[in-house]
Amino acid sequence: MIIGASSFAGSLAEISREVNSVELYIPKLHVYDGSKLNRRKLEMILDELSAFDLLTSIHAPYYAESSTYPKELLLDTSNMEPKDFRLMEEAIELAADLESKVVVLHPGKINGNREISFLKMVNNLKVLSEKASDFEVMLGLENKEGTDATNLCCHAEELIAAVETVNSDNLKITLDIGHANLTCGGDSEKLKAFVRNVAPHVIHMHIHDNGGKWTSTYDGDEHLAPGKGTVDYTVLKEIHNYRGIYNLEVFSMKDVIAGKSELLRYLFQS
Repeated sequence: MIIGASSFAGSLAEISREVNSVELYIPKLHVYDGSKLNRRKLEMILDELSAFDLLTSIHAPYYAESSTYPKELLLDTSNMEPKDFRLMEEAIELAADLESKVVVLHPGKINGNREISFLKMVNNLKVLSEKASDFEVMLGLENKEGTDATNLCCHAEELIAAVETVNSDNLKITLDIGHANLTCGGDSEKLKAFVRNVAPHVIHMHIHDNGGKWTSTYDGDEHLAPGKGTVDYTVLKEIHNYRGIYNLEVFSMKDVIAGKSELLRYLFQS
């Protein structure tokens, strides 16, 4: 079983003491000057990473309505320009260099017409999947929270449709259990059905908790430690023979430690 943590939870040294993997969260690594990759800064992080026995995954840039997110790295997979493809390609190339397990991508935003936005996203994902194939890298399309009506791929059916329409061996699903809980309104039976539906495509997981309903704080997407919200983590048993990373997407090492304990308790209870 591989448990990981996102790089914003603590230092690489702290993460390596608690888990087996780190998800390098590109928007918060501070390796970009504007939208230009600063390779010297990146090499410093990679040199530090080489001192630890950690597997890796990569979280690519995405779209966020947050004052703390670097605006030059805002990226909507339904509306990509040449600069956006370059950012994604740099994440894919980094994953290839590190032999990372997966590159996590966010689905697109609905810009007026849902169907047109979906088709644009799928076409862009086809291009990115070809690039990933060239580098022998796996992409994981993440489900987003249904508490934000502008998100695509919140529900299992649309997420699966995107992956199956792209039809690439290099594009599968990153199951974000916290986002799924919000989409399912905190209902454990609906959450179980969600997980069961996406299970055949899942190659990576994001693990965090919330109250299962909209709030004014990030539409309820609070990224709490497992056990601090309403998620029933026994639903993860619906994904049989899973060999990917359970990445704790929380904001502190305290939550990593607590979340790891809770996750293990849920997964191994009878």
